[in-house]
Amino acid sequence: MRKPFSTAKNLIIFILAQLFWLALVGLWIYWYVSNYLIFEKVGEKVSPQINVQAPEVFPFVGGLILLVGLSFIMVLIFRHLNVQIRLTSLYDNFIANITHELKSPLSSIQLYLETLKTRDVPPEKQKEFFEQMLRDSNRLQNLINSILEISALESKKQRGNFVIKSAKDCLPKIIKTSADNFRLADDVLSVSVEGDSDIMIDEHSFKMLFDNLIDNSIKYNTGNLKIWIKVTCKENKVEIEFKDNGIGIDSKEQKNIFKKFYRIYDSDIPNVKGTGLGLYWIKGIIKNHNGKISVYSEGKGKGTTFKILLPSCKSKKIIKTSLKKENQNE
Repeated sequence: MRKPFSTAKNLIIFILAQLFWLALVGLWIYWYVSNYLIFEKVGEKVSPQINVQAPEVFPFVGGLILLVGLSFIMVLIFRHLNVQIRLTSLYDNFIANITHELKSPLSSIQLYLETLKTRDVPPEKQKEFFEQMLRDSNRLQNLINSILEISALESKKQRGNFVIKSAKDCLPKIIKTSADNFRLADDVLSVSVEGDSDIMIDEHSFKMLFDNLIDNSIKYNTGNLKIWIKVTCKENKVEIEFKDNGIGIDSKEQKNIFKKFYRIYDSDIPNVKGTGLGLYWIKGIIKNHNGKISVYSEGKGKGTTFKILLPSCKSKKIIKTSLKKENQNE
């Protein structure tokens, strides 16, 4: 759950520091102006043998620049401090969420194993237990793989098995595999494809991408889930539109959801857990494919639409660039 962090104390310190620097600037101006006025009044009346010089403008300007520079440095320090506080808060939430995500399937597996050990479970029930334990172990494996993939993404060592595939053939298959993993009913998911284009794609990464998008749609839905995926192949690009009928995303949240550790809190579903890395990872996958991703929602309760743009391989330049990237990874 994303918790707001307080910056009141830091803001007060920042304001006081800025007032201090402004006071110094005011004193500096006052000193210069008062000396200048004194010179104007008495300069002509003093003895000509006494050499009286007017205050020089260069020290005055230099002092102002120094004070303004110090004030600017204070602004940077304040900004950096608040960024660090926010990252610390997000990191703490991540640790709490990842701990829950790891503990939940482990506890489930342990419970089933203890039940099988201490009780005489019918064969039909045993089969159900084994299937549930297998799903929980797969959940753990996917979570660990996600963390490892994020680590590779952060270190810019993410490798992919890029191949040229027909978007019309490969994308529906990848989507179906992800839908089967979540046991989605046939009437929940609708997939349509218009046209065809060859794309350079890492199928494993895209499978994980659709896993995350479907998982989010399930988590952030309070009614009868519906998902529409539309693939449109154009001359130089392939558009993938992923739309659901979930709780939607507030316009203020939309620009932040691809940030690392960022999670949306909604009072309608306060118990939703996650790592805050799914959409951050999705953006990294799309970037690794030389593509772009954006999100749109009309508001709360009106669903969410993700739009993914991928370059097609009709351009020789795109094929050459993608193959070069693949060779560098090797």
